[in-house]
Amino acid sequence: MPVAPPKEICLLRLSALGDVTHVLPLLNTLQTAWPQTRITWLIGRGEQKLLEGLPGVDFVVYDKQSGFKGMREIGRQFRERLGAGRKFDVLLQMQVAARANLLSAFVPAKVRVGYDKSRSKDLHGLFINTRIEDRPGIHVLDAIGSFVEPLGLRPLPVQWKLPVPPAAFEWAAKQWPEDGRKVLAISPCSSHVKRNWFAERYAAVADHARARGWRVILCGGRSDLERQMGDAILAAMQGDALDLIGKDTLKQLPALLARADLLMTPDSGPMHIANAMGTKVLGLHAASNPKRSGPYSDIRYCVDRYDDAARKYLGKPAAELKWGTKIEHEDVMQLITVEDGIAAFERYVADGAR
Repeated sequence: MPVAPPKEICLLRLSALGDVTHVLPLLNTLQTAWPQTRITWLIGRGEQKLLEGLPGVDFVVYDKQSGFKGMREIGRQFRERLGAGRKFDVLLQMQVAARANLLSAFVPAKVRVGYDKSRSKDLHGLFINTRIEDRPGIHVLDAIGSFVEPLGLRPLPVQWKLPVPPAAFEWAAKQWPEDGRKVLAISPCSSHVKRNWFAERYAAVADHARARGWRVILCGGRSDLERQMGDAILAAMQGDALDLIGKDTLKQLPALLARADLLMTPDSGPMHIANAMGTKVLGLHAASNPKRSGPYSDIRYCVDRYDDAARKYLGKPAAELKWGTKIEHEDVMQLITVEDGIAAFERYVADGAR
């Protein structure tokens, strides 16, 4: 293990948007301990757009559409940059998917830190030579943060430092007036469609918030699914909402979420981006465990039907499942009722939280 500050570290975490925000506290630990260490991050294309401008990081983008040819090109870039026969002092291989494991083989590194055996899959162990400790029952962010421990460091208190340019905050400030009304943002879709709730239920909670004097905004990307969901929510609402679906960029999204008081969303990238920006989250969890992958800072306003889902679909309580088990059945989100969403909203209101 390195005893002196390494000269070159490579981070490998390609995706997804929420998961790369979980790497930022680890990055802060590394940069604080070793400010002279050069850090390269091998990352996905969309995720790089979100994090563009991050100080002290050289991004190398891997496009998953490029396949094996793209992996070979990544290897060529690293050989050219490092020089013949040279390697990174450390690779932190923080993704266990088959594609990421294979890509890591093209990253020349002396110390290759990966996950413990319980989290490993897709032959992850063949591509690493050092493992983090197995700590069951911890949040994804804490597992990623522990990657500094084999290097002799301890994780610092969590800070995200998401790079959001002033122009993004200026754009967000123009979207609705500051009139004293609190704002419920709804980002209704996850990239995992079986985690998504239902338009009429979003609409019912949105109408409840409006009746309490809140402004409601809809946000999301440019996919057909997100547009269709947004249209369905608007059609089902009794009142109106500000429709911003497809109107922001990845750099503007954090600034937009920072203006909201509360974000309602399934387990998704916007959940973790909002959390990183200090906005409270009404997370909708049945397919996934909020204690593992919910908003890291505060899960008080999440709906948690994960145990109900475990008992219904897997025949056992959540406490008996392997940590990280997903329950992405076709109708699992039916377990979350409108009353659940309203009760979570009212918990926020009662706390007077920000």
